[in-house]
Amino acid sequence: MKITIAQLNPVVGDVSGNLKKAAATLEQLTQPTDLVIFPELFLVAYPPRDLLEKPDLMERVQGAVRELRELSARYPHLGLVVGAPLPSSRATGKGLNNSALLIYRGQILFRQNKSLLPSYDVFDETRYFDPAEEVGVVPFKGEVLGISICEDAWCDPDLWCRRLYEVDPVNIMAQKGATVMINISASPFQIGKEEQRYHLMENHVKRLGRPFIYVNQVGGNDELIFDGESMVLDARATPLAILPTFREEVATVDLSQPGKPTIFTPPEPIATVHEALVLGTRDYLTKCGFSKAVVGLSGGVDSAVTCCLAVKALGRENVLGVLMPSPYTSRESIDDSLNLAQNLGIRTQTIPITPIYQAYIDTLTQPLEIKELDVTLENIQARIRGNILMALSNRFGYMVLSTGNKSELAVGYCTLYGDMSGGLSVLADVPKTMVYELARHINREQKVIPQEILVKVPSAELRPGQKDQDTLPPYEILDRIMNYYLVEGYAYQDIVGQGLDPETVGWVIRAIDRNEYKRRQAAPGLKITSKAFGMGRRIPIAARYEI
Repeated sequence: MKITIAQLNPVVGDVSGNLKKAAATLEQLTQPTDLVIFPELFLVAYPPRDLLEKPDLMERVQGAVRELRELSARYPHLGLVVGAPLPSSRATGKGLNNSALLIYRGQILFRQNKSLLPSYDVFDETRYFDPAEEVGVVPFKGEVLGISICEDAWCDPDLWCRRLYEVDPVNIMAQKGATVMINISASPFQIGKEEQRYHLMENHVKRLGRPFIYVNQVGGNDELIFDGESMVLDARATPLAILPTFREEVATVDLSQPGKPTIFTPPEPIATVHEALVLGTRDYLTKCGFSKAVVGLSGGVDSAVTCCLAVKALGRENVLGVLMPSPYTSRESIDDSLNLAQNLGIRTQTIPITPIYQAYIDTLTQPLEIKELDVTLENIQARIRGNILMALSNRFGYMVLSTGNKSELAVGYCTLYGDMSGGLSVLADVPKTMVYELARHINREQKVIPQEILVKVPSAELRPGQKDQDTLPPYEILDRIMNYYLVEGYAYQDIVGQGLDPETVGWVIRAIDRNEYKRRQAAPGLKITSKAFGMGRRIPIAARYEI
């Protein structure tokens, strides 16, 4: 059997556009094939969230399925496997299934609903879907297909400290005689997941002795980035195909041919982070109807890296860098920002904020009883800059990219309606220490980010002589504590037990907990770690929880 895997980038809710993408894929096939496989929920893209509650969307899906049936009749030699949300047959429950359809010669030959509905981290499928009532297989062209959907293939005891599900759909399909295993997926990217995913599929093959076909969505949808890396493994777990990451690709393989023995080599983690953020930025802007971005350039590493990612995603002609010097901005920071912009080839504007800042002081000295420069006046500077960037956005149609990193967001070292302003927070899930890694990665081929930016002591430059570490622990320590607390879920005593200073650990944890209200108002941030702020972390704001 010849199989075509279609690793595509659908748009959430765009049923007609996604249908056209499927049709174009069939039209562009250059070699004979028996089966074309599309990703999970392809007709609506993943994750559709509460769009699934809109009756007209579901009517469009039904119409698209009818059109796919008509389309398949024009290709009588091949079958289609496609993911879609479809009405459930149950009298109770949500009334909807996450389904995979096998369409052949104008008919729906088989439907398999998703059995395992994840409801952890960024996943919320039990909110919308009913689980499959039965796991089945289907004969097709001399083989017996076992078609599973994403999480159905993740019921591996090596992955979980506690078993999440009572059933293992892949095993059931094998027991029912499946000779070819297929998994359609929308599996979001996170650092290191490529290797985990490959070995998961490899383990299925080694355990079952059957070929395994895995087709993953690619592209950015809101905070989530899908990396693709679809694959076909033969019955000996050797690859017939492994598609590239972070881009669309369609490939045809022959299951009767042996794979090519290879040692799977996962890409360098920081390289995948860079590619993920570029794709996430590009797709977020274009799918939201934007083509241009504006970035406030401070002379620091965060704004430099954000600007570099924006240029890679959108092109230098579509990125504007804005310098907004205050009375406390150093000449070095201005020069570093201009040198960065020159290296990138982007346009810049310089809009000094000193006159506006002075007007604030003159107006507020009496009402605020201002006697000295304090955090209130520091935040006013940040908010002036945020207003300027938003004004440029309103006037010229730029999306503002906020430049704060995960370390700052964690402990609240950021200003609401100031440096947190923007339509997308590119580095929201990137710790400060990783921002420097990204900068060095960007500079590997060509020194775009000036060395002066990489070696200077981080500073917000909102008061004379200010340094980040006047307020924060060293970023190496802060990021380590943040990882233990947020990602690993360690308690206070466990973190202290790692040899860290108890007072510093306590300060960081308290700062993370008390700044949830700020993060709730932040721009959406691209997710690249296993635990990001945003949709996958649901912490109450008005709560009393002491360490």
